[in-house]
Amino acid sequence: QVQLVESGGGLVQAGGSLRLSCAASGRTVSGYAMAWFRQAPGKEREFVAEISWSGGSTYYRDSVKGRFTISRDNAKNTVYLQMNSLKPEDTAVYYCAANPTRTYGVARKYDYWGQGTQVTVSS
Repeated sequence: QVQLVESGGGLVQAGGSLRLSCAASGRTVSGYAMAWFRQAPGKEREFVAEISWSGGSTYYRDSVKGRFTISRDNAKNTVYLQMNSLKPEDTAVYYCAANPTRTYGVARKYDYWGQGTQVTVSS
């Protein structure tokens, strides 16, 4: 089993930055693909970014390209999401997910999920 705990969310003004962290425990996730998803009130959960087990390949939704960066530190069993130039439409609960193989943004294929961290961007 893999347990995921997100942190780093909060309230920030538009144009600001936040760095989310997702710490894994229970077993190493160094061989797993990791991803971030988000869900705004009244909306479906949507894909944000994915990173391969080695960190050598990443994949982003179009609306965050150039603003968000996903990275990982396998020695620390942790994945990060650096979010810059935040916009009010980025407001959502952000979830970390882990899976043995990449899914390129397909949420239902991810096996493990964290509880989420709230990100609120004020205008």
